[in-house]
Amino acid sequence: MQWQFFEQYSHEPFIATARYINKYLGLPKEREAEYHAKQEGGHKALSIMNQQLSQTAWLTGSEPTIADISLYAYTHVANEGGFELQDYESVNRWIEAMQQQANYIGMSE
Repeated sequence: MQWQFFEQYSHEPFIATARYINKYLGLPKEREAEYHAKQEGGHKALSIMNQQLSQTAWLTGSEPTIADISLYAYTHVANEGGFELQDYESVNRWIEAMQQQANYIGMSE
């Protein structure tokens, strides 16, 4: 449950909102300050995930759970909100592992 709360209060408000402002609104001038303000919190969330995933294969241990599914959703498209993921090696490994799961279906536009 801790990771579910993390997704709702420490991840989604930053990463998903920045993505929405950039991708769907086209980063309008009147929302630029808000977009840039989301970057610090988003990188903090990604850093926390990266730290955990450097210690465990999945967020809660050795098997994927609903926490992984929930956090995967906006993490794997975080670049669309201005969050480049190249510095998050463990997050990238985890994204690849998620995409290798049986019955994986990618997100469509």
